[in-house]
Amino acid sequence: MLLEIKDLNVYYGAIHAIKGISFTVDEGEIVTLIGANGAGKSTILKTISGLLRPRSGSIRYDGQELTHVQAYQIVAKGVSQVPEGRRIFANMTVMENLELGAFRRKDAAEIKKDQEKIFTLFPRLAERRKQIAGSLSGGEQQMLATGRGLMSRPRLMLMDEPSMGLAPLLVKEIFQIIRGINATGTTILLVEQNAHMALSIAHRAYVLETGKIVLSGPAAELAQNAKVKEAYLGG
Repeated sequence: MLLEIKDLNVYYGAIHAIKGISFTVDEGEIVTLIGANGAGKSTILKTISGLLRPRSGSIRYDGQELTHVQAYQIVAKGVSQVPEGRRIFANMTVMENLELGAFRRKDAAEIKKDQEKIFTLFPRLAERRKQIAGSLSGGEQQMLATGRGLMSRPRLMLMDEPSMGLAPLLVKEIFQIIRGINATGTTILLVEQNAHMALSIAHRAYVLETGKIVLSGPAAELAQNAKVKEAYLGG
């Protein structure tokens, strides 16, 4: 397996946000974490990527323990995060944002090739490569955040709420792109409030409630589960 989380406990001060959860992500999978706002989904991603430190438990990536590894070293090991709210560098151009995604790489010719791949994946970014990123639409900013995440050539991509604030048509497009990224060999751990879309592209899913995993299984099965339907799929 590529990622193994065991008995993870994360606190914000006195608040016990993640309560002893365990789950796995195998190489080549799309695994999704679904749940209501405040269930702890984003906290898990931030802890995996080294932005938060767990109180206890284990995060193993490709057989290596990550709990005391610095965030920039985790990126170097092949884990990248596409953060909630996009977090693009608004005052820089599209091209500069992509270049920053490759900040740890030294292979200039390969970086150039990867930029062209991103522009093939997102033709709208190609048209706007010299544009200031803050002037892009919400959907274009999400594409840019995803492209920037891909520029480090991750084996594992952590995606936090990629559909947030997007029009339904764009949501469909973003999820098709996520599926395409996975088809080229990138493993994806997806946090998403749009449970319907997440379950439609994921291989497996975990349902979180107040920092605990309450259900797990193949995504197609969970999409048919009565409890999941009632709580997250509008009946």
